[in-house]
Amino acid sequence: MTRRFTALAALAVVCAAVEVAAGRGMSPVDVWDVLNGGGDATERHIVFQLRLPRLLVALGAGACLAVAGLVLQSALRNPLAGPEVTGVTPGAVLGAVTATALGLAGWNSPLAVVLAACAGGCAGAALLWLLAGRRHGDPAQTAVHGVLVSAVLGGFTAMVLLVEPGELGSVVQWLVGTTEGRVWEHWHLLWPWALLWLAAAWLLAGPLTLLRCGDDIALAAGLSARRARSLALLCAVALTAGAVAAVGALGFVGLLVPHLAVAVFGADLRRSLPGAALTGAVVVCGADAAAQLSSRLLATALDSGRLTLPVGALTACLGAALLLLVVRRTPSRTF
Repeated sequence: MTRRFTALAALAVVCAAVEVAAGRGMSPVDVWDVLNGGGDATERHIVFQLRLPRLLVALGAGACLAVAGLVLQSALRNPLAGPEVTGVTPGAVLGAVTATALGLAGWNSPLAVVLAACAGGCAGAALLWLLAGRRHGDPAQTAVHGVLVSAVLGGFTAMVLLVEPGELGSVVQWLVGTTEGRVWEHWHLLWPWALLWLAAAWLLAGPLTLLRCGDDIALAAGLSARRARSLALLCAVALTAGAVAAVGALGFVGLLVPHLAVAVFGADLRRSLPGAALTGAVVVCGADAAAQLSSRLLATALDSGRLTLPVGALTACLGAALLLLVVRRTPSRTF
């Protein structure tokens, strides 16, 4: 198990190095020169004020989404449960887009965007609790109501776009998910929130492991399944809201990374939760590096200096392809 964590940490370092060097405007040699204390003022600004905070935000958001997905899948006993099931992802997108449309927030005011997204995410979770809170924590009912809440909030986002068509760019960035333009303020807002709720998720490892075995076994062990599930959902809501507020809705990270973490680190959540955090960080960081390299190659091939591939588009395409592959290879499996 130690070797697996070490190998994954080494992969994270490699992905981080590639991401820092992959952006346009500077060659990898120039980046290395800046990291060794050289370079001019512009190059140092690009590396230290743009690329490093973008890297850290990608790592933090990936860890939050992966842990949120594992917490949800364990609490709801549903292998297809992801952050979208809580209604937090579309709620956070709706909050950010609405605040931007009203002129209360914008990409140049990270604090206002984060607060608006967190408020929207909490509102989506509150709506879910109002609908499913009286079902005594039934996993199936919670998942069904979460899908319905997400659809309703997505409809409201479309309505905002109809009222303010000029916000199309903002809507697309939040719906797809991107790390473009992230600065130190985004990271300073994300890391305390992420650290708090990641620690809370790890403290819930024991109750979540019992919930994975079923409510009857949890009750036999003296655990209040409803209370434990409510705490787990609260933790997942907080982690998802923080990640979406920072980078938007990154598709399939919270759905597929938990399965990979459990396959690598086992069903003991005391190991698989930290493993999911590290795996999610690697996946989002690697996807962002691949997106930047692809943008660089496409911009050169098409002679378009403004072409940018958002990381959320890459995670959505790769995640959907991987999910289809798994389903086709295991057609008899019940999801």
